[in-house]
Amino acid sequence: MNLPNVIVALTKAQNNFDSVAYANCFSENATVFDEGKNHNGKTEIQEWIKKANEEYQAVMKPVEYSAKEEVLKAEVSGNFPGSPIILSYHFTFQNGLIESLKITG
Repeated sequence: MNLPNVIVALTKAQNNFDSVAYANCFSENATVFDEGKNHNGKTEIQEWIKKANEEYQAVMKPVEYSAKEEVLKAEVSGNFPGSPIILSYHFTFQNGLIESLKITG
């Protein structure tokens, strides 16, 4: 599977529970929508993923990517009910970084 470099970096950061490296995959004014909430800007994204990592210890394994739709499907497993599950990561990119990410079930 041919993934954009920033998605490879995001996956590696997630699987290493590295909230700083994860946030560095995003532009300064990026937004993330997950579990019904928006997280705006790199600082807020870093705080969100740090808490999520502590709570869920989720790792992701990419299973399918559509470059045209900019959607990654990944198997996510961790400390949460229903693990593992397939989640969809809907991206928009700008200058090689993630501008927005919406995570859906």
